[in-house]
Amino acid sequence: MTPFGKAVRALRKERGVTLTHMAKAVGVSAAYLSALEHGHRGRPSWTLVQRVIAYFNVIWDEAEALENLARLSHPRIVVDTAGLDERATELANRLARDIGTLTPRQLDRLLAALKEAGATE
Repeated sequence: MTPFGKAVRALRKERGVTLTHMAKAVGVSAAYLSALEHGHRGRPSWTLVQRVIAYFNVIWDEAEALENLARLSHPRIVVDTAGLDERATELANRLARDIGTLTPRQLDRLLAALKEAGATE
């Protein structure tokens, strides 16, 4: 599941909306929306994110949060460390190798460290 998919699913459940109904309303198939929620599809397009925002009638901070989550929701990423400090290359490689073994607590700590360091969302 991706951050955006988790948020969309939570909004659907909170508002009692079925996957099929929402998919039809935002102009995608139920299969696509399900795959998007589960992280089996790439980052949603800007247009789709705007349709979701309009569908749920969210504004301001909540809309901005959904846009940020969409940007952070590509399930298959490439990290280019060419020209960066060798530690950046090591970090990217270790993360790629070990991410599947990290506990939720370890993931939370790593995310918190990146946020504290000022990494943009």
